[in-house]
Amino acid sequence: MMAQLQPIDTRAPDFVPAPITDEEAAAMFRAAVNLFRRWGLTDDEAAVLLDLKPRTYGRWKAEGPGRISRDGRARLSNIMGIHKALRIIFRETQRAYGWVKAPNEAFAGRTALDVMLGGEMTDIMRVRRYLDAVRGAW
Repeated sequence: MMAQLQPIDTRAPDFVPAPITDEEAAAMFRAAVNLFRRWGLTDDEAAVLLDLKPRTYGRWKAEGPGRISRDGRARLSNIMGIHKALRIIFRETQRAYGWVKAPNEAFAGRTALDVMLGGEMTDIMRVRRYLDAVRGAW
């Protein structure tokens, strides 16, 4: 007897989040700049996480962001999700900020920052998914 595929519902969910506005994206960028400082990132590392040229990141950091692309908004959203998860998991603020540079068995002994510096959106999402799974047990 051959296995039968089960039908799945491929319709869009009833709830679709509203797109991130320009103002929200700019606010997330400012928050990310502060977060990157607390994480101890260099401007070059921050630029990689946001998929910006280092010169662009430096200018935006000093003058405020320009137009943030859809990809940039998604990167910022995931980074804010990582920050939120860490604040929930760790009561001590310094532990939450230091976690990204601590070796982690979940990443084969690499740090979360090492993973995220792969530069792809999926690298950032991998860290976020890991943290969401950890905090899901709480």
